[in-house]
Amino acid sequence: MSFQIGDKAVYPAHGVGIIKNIEHKEIAGDKHSFYIMEILSNGMTIMVPINNATLTGLRKVIDIDDVNKVYDILRNKSVKVEKQTWNKRFREYHEKIKTGSVYEIAKVLRDLYVLKHSKDLSFGEKKMFNTARSLIVKEISIAKEADESSVEKEVNSILAN
Repeated sequence: MSFQIGDKAVYPAHGVGIIKNIEHKEIAGDKHSFYIMEILSNGMTIMVPINNATLTGLRKVIDIDDVNKVYDILRNKSVKVEKQTWNKRFREYHEKIKTGSVYEIAKVLRDLYVLKHSKDLSFGEKKMFNTARSLIVKEISIAKEADESSVEKEVNSILAN
């Protein structure tokens, strides 16, 4: 999968960014090419080796058809959240977010929402809930070409029903 300058892409655990440049550097005598990507949510700049872009999880933003699949995951609250210690659950959810899969992130968001209604979330779980929601909202808003506040209302409404 290749990207051009100006393309939007998703980098795992950081979210949607824009390819600002493609740079070529010599490292230890070998020439390497990098995508220079700016993360939209915080302005952070990331260098992604082009030859390892797929391995790092860099991917295109979901399309409109995938938005409905994400919403279906969020609607399915008949899941059973395991009664394990919060730190074990936190590690599992963190691994899912690191995959960069919008579907795995949606499952984390949904599971934490369900859990939130049966017990208090730990500080880390609350932070992860907000991170997952932010990643989902940002990507869906770009996929739908809609503003983030309306997408966030839509996501919150789906979770609440």
